[in-house]
Amino acid sequence: MTESPQDMLDLTGRVVIVTGATGGIGAGISERLQLAGATIVTHRRSGPAQSADLIVDLTAADAPDQIVDQVLERHGHIDGLVNNAGIQTLGHFNQLKDDEWREMIEVNLTASHRLTQAVASVMGGQGTGGSIVHIASIEGHQPTELHGHYSVSKAGLIAHAKAAALAYGPSGVRVNTISPGLINRPGLADDWPDGVERWTSSAPLGRMGEPSDIGDACLFLISDLSRWVTGIDLIVDGGVLTRPTW
Repeated sequence: MTESPQDMLDLTGRVVIVTGATGGIGAGISERLQLAGATIVTHRRSGPAQSADLIVDLTAADAPDQIVDQVLERHGHIDGLVNNAGIQTLGHFNQLKDDEWREMIEVNLTASHRLTQAVASVMGGQGTGGSIVHIASIEGHQPTELHGHYSVSKAGLIAHAKAAALAYGPSGVRVNTISPGLINRPGLADDWPDGVERWTSSAPLGRMGEPSDIGDACLFLISDLSRWVTGIDLIVDGGVLTRPTW
């Protein structure tokens, strides 16, 4: 009997790692996957241990091994990974210092690459495959002022997913990206009223995104509904990129 779409969204028994999981988009992703039945292993870089399962600096040389070893010790297998952890600092592109550039690339791109290598190796060895999702940004398609180095790092993630999809597909591991647009957070409209107004007036769907919007996109890519989808970038921006600029 063919499985129903509801059955294919059921993640019961699956273990999914979500990096940068304790706030904003990461929390929205974790909540949606957990509601679908997944066991979520949350990560954060620092802070109180009770706020995440894993407290690890992803740029550390042994970070991927730490994460994989801890998850396998606790749960015995890994079925999904969401590379959500990242930073967004401001800087004039023509004035960036080497350390500013290096930090952005190491945190947003290199750390995701190294963790993908480690997790994909486990997934392939299990014989069941798995799904890896990078959280990129629409700025990986269209740079904005003061975010040039951030845009480059996110464009790198989009290309990385394609390369990883090619490399790991034969072992049953799918790799995709999600590129969010502007995602709401408490106080954003007060902190940046002109930007929020420009966004909502430019978006064909007329609003900012919510963490749950990204969570639902991630649920699709982690679940069996996307079983024949790999190497793609799913843009979740309310349609903003349909316009030349916002």
